[in-house]
Amino acid sequence: MSKKDIKKVVLAYSGGLDTSIILKWLQDEYKAEVITFTADLGQGEEVEPARAKAIACGIKPENVYILDIKEEFVKDYVFPMFRANAIYEGEYLLGTSIARPLIAKKLIDIANETGAEAVSHGATGKGNDQVRFELGALALRPDIKVIAPWREWDLNSRESLLEYARKNGIEIAQKHVDENGNPKVSPYSMDANLLHISYEGLHLENPANEPEETMWLWTTAPEKAPDEAEYLTLTYKNGDPIALNGVEMSPATLLEKLNAYGNKHGIGRVDIVENRYVGMKARGCYETPGGTIMLKAHRAIESITLDREAAHLKDELMPRYAKLIYQGYWFSPEREMLQAAIDATQKNVEGSVKIKLYKGNVTVVGRESKRSLYNDAYSTFEKDEVYNQKDAEGFIRLNALRFIIAGSNPNRE
Repeated sequence: MSKKDIKKVVLAYSGGLDTSIILKWLQDEYKAEVITFTADLGQGEEVEPARAKAIACGIKPENVYILDIKEEFVKDYVFPMFRANAIYEGEYLLGTSIARPLIAKKLIDIANETGAEAVSHGATGKGNDQVRFELGALALRPDIKVIAPWREWDLNSRESLLEYARKNGIEIAQKHVDENGNPKVSPYSMDANLLHISYEGLHLENPANEPEETMWLWTTAPEKAPDEAEYLTLTYKNGDPIALNGVEMSPATLLEKLNAYGNKHGIGRVDIVENRYVGMKARGCYETPGGTIMLKAHRAIESITLDREAAHLKDELMPRYAKLIYQGYWFSPEREMLQAAIDATQKNVEGSVKIKLYKGNVTVVGRESKRSLYNDAYSTFEKDEVYNQKDAEGFIRLNALRFIIAGSNPNRE
């Protein structure tokens, strides 16, 4: 599809400097009508100002889409991922990764509604997000044209971006320039939604540097967290949390409350060097307070309600599932296949988990369920009437038979 064939473009628009520059660049470079989409994913910032900024850039009011998608995000993306206990490379709870397919879906929905031939995003050519946005968009609409300005333009420095903004009358917030109008050192590259906030760049680009305490925005330093532990009870049904301390809540509200508890007690900080899909290693810091609590609680309720082999197979599938989400394959048939298997294990994952929060730690201190497979008549160390301990001998010998046969052959090493 050539540039002249593109009449309308849907842009993922934050209202910030970079996407405002992209908006103007699309108008100039493609001579296309731009439709903006701004998502409220619970990132903690007002999104409504993006409307006035888009209109000031010449966007028709009817072409400005601002959508509150927090509930959809948590219910249809975060919760299914947590049913899998998904964690990438042992530590990353996939907070950025899981938001990208929903944004891609909304871009395509708006493109279909408005008759747009293309969608555009502000992800750079070095990161994972370009892959996630575009794989999602193309999975949902294979004929869509995806415009990635960072791979096309020559605005490859903060100075050139600011010069373009000045030349085109784009508002430059004071945080981007010093008193002389020169570019300031950029703040950390950050991404936030209701599940997490991430930090990259600057001081963090040397993996030997400890993160500055002032960087962390969502959580209290564990050393400064309350000296008294706090207890929570999470109630689960079909593998998803539905109530906190006995009060039923919507998915987004529940996660928001867990974030507040996690913040208070210094929970959910990680500092990792991860393997990006595009090839390089990258250092990132993440705060996922509510998600860290949910992961621990979900595994606890599964521990008494899941069949042993179902639980073990699920744990074996999890790294593959997490990798698919990290790399942007949410809408792939293999992710949907794995999701179906994971969801099939959750029908009995129901009950409550008691959690203790203390200075950065999440400790499970109790779990109960009407559907529990834990049977103290079998598990007790006291005298019981249901289990003959002599039965274990036959079980052991049957499982050791291959070792016995191999050991009886003197010709084997």
